Amino acid sequence: QVQLVESGGGLVQAGGSLTLSCAASGSIFSINAMGWYRQAPGKQRELVATITSGGSTNYAESVKGRFTISRDNAKNTVYLLMNSLKPEDTAVYYCNAELSMDYFNPAYDYWGQGTQVTVSS
Repeated sequence: QVQLVESGGGLVQAGGSLTLSCAASGSIFSINAMGWYRQAPGKQRELVATITSGGSTNYAESVKGRFTISRDNAKNTVYLLMNSLKPEDTAVYYCNAELSMDYFNPAYDYWGQGTQVTVSS
């Protein structure tokens, strides 16, 4: 059993900052990539940022220069620091981890329950 638990969402004014956290727990053998996705009302879920186990990062164009993804491998935790927030960043943010539960099985995608981020203008 694996769980991804997100925290840190909330309401913030435009130009403000928030930091999201996501901790993976349970029967985890190894974690490959971790990342954040978001889904606004009426829109498809989209990639925000990802980070590999080695620290390589990838960002959506819309958040480059404003958001920073990082991870603590010892704690199986990924973070998303969001600066200069805009109303269009309003969405439910989901944590994702590609992980394997033991040596013999491949890695699968796991998702958190989502955390709401609302940016007021």
